[in-house]
Amino acid sequence: MPRPEVSLVIPIYNEEEVLPQLDARLLQMLAKLGVESEVVFVDDGSKDRSLELLRAMVAREPRYRAVSFSRNFGHQRAITSGMDASRGKAVVVMDADLQDPPEVIVEMLAKWRQGYDVVYGRRRSRTGESWFKLVTAKIFYRLFAAMIPIEVPLDTGDFRLMSRRVVVALRELRETHRFVRGLVAWVGFKQIAVEYDRAARFAGETKYPLRKMLAFAFDGIMSFSILPLRMATYLGVLVGAASVLYAMSAIVAHVFLNATVPGWTTTVVLVSFLFSVQLLVTGVLGEYIGRIYEEVKSRPLYVVGERIRHKPMRKRAQTRDFESIGDVDVIEVAAAAPPAPTSAKKSD
Repeated sequence: MPRPEVSLVIPIYNEEEVLPQLDARLLQMLAKLGVESEVVFVDDGSKDRSLELLRAMVAREPRYRAVSFSRNFGHQRAITSGMDASRGKAVVVMDADLQDPPEVIVEMLAKWRQGYDVVYGRRRSRTGESWFKLVTAKIFYRLFAAMIPIEVPLDTGDFRLMSRRVVVALRELRETHRFVRGLVAWVGFKQIAVEYDRAARFAGETKYPLRKMLAFAFDGIMSFSILPLRMATYLGVLVGAASVLYAMSAIVAHVFLNATVPGWTTTVVLVSFLFSVQLLVTGVLGEYIGRIYEEVKSRPLYVVGERIRHKPMRKRAQTRDFESIGDVDVIEVAAAAPPAPTSAKKSD
């Protein structure tokens, strides 16, 4: 089977409201591309009708394939699974909510043909997002860029095109706590931005509430930087120096001024402060030790429940055929065959 020119990787989680419009936009975009292409959907354990709709879409469109997880493993692992399953010479990762317009892929492919290995989408504007999310995202990306030793483009997400050799390099990076946009920056190669205006979500609700956004930010920082550990060391030195200065001031007051520093309240405050510093440093150490624990278990990043691919229509096509690949069922789905034409009976 020839390798397609471009593969689209789209993670899906509870997107039944978006999928019909996404399907229509993808078909329009693929027609504009005019090259051999495929779309790999990754269902991340959806609890709505997303998987059912994906089966119907794959049955109708031969360029569509789908991977379904056995449970929810997370957005970044869904992206990883899609890249593992992709076959294209160029691979584009995009979300299903249509905030990242598929039409930008045409411009990304043009940059790729000019010799760039990574073409990432940079958001020129962001519609339909709260001021809190806009401000915190801007702060995070700049803080993240300042803390890590590699150059990461600002104001970008996972919407990007990658050449085949970048995808092959990323397949070697199987760390548990994944921050894909950071990994893409880490592998290097020739990169360039394409600016676009990010639309509001077409339907449904965001899959990244505040709690998940904070966890995602911690994953990004702690996967690429040991600066939090160094900051804990600096904080310990600073508190130690302050304690020495306070002790010296107490001695001077007692010896030379014949005065005792009043201080039950001061003592309680200082002890509480030092205790909180100890807990903070222990927490930072615990985060890194916990990540080491997760890595040494060497569990797979995801478990595939089924793989769904299009089955060309035959004269007597079944709606589903099952065949085994390892321990994963591969489901071939085909559109229902049209009814055979009936000839009109001649009247007597």
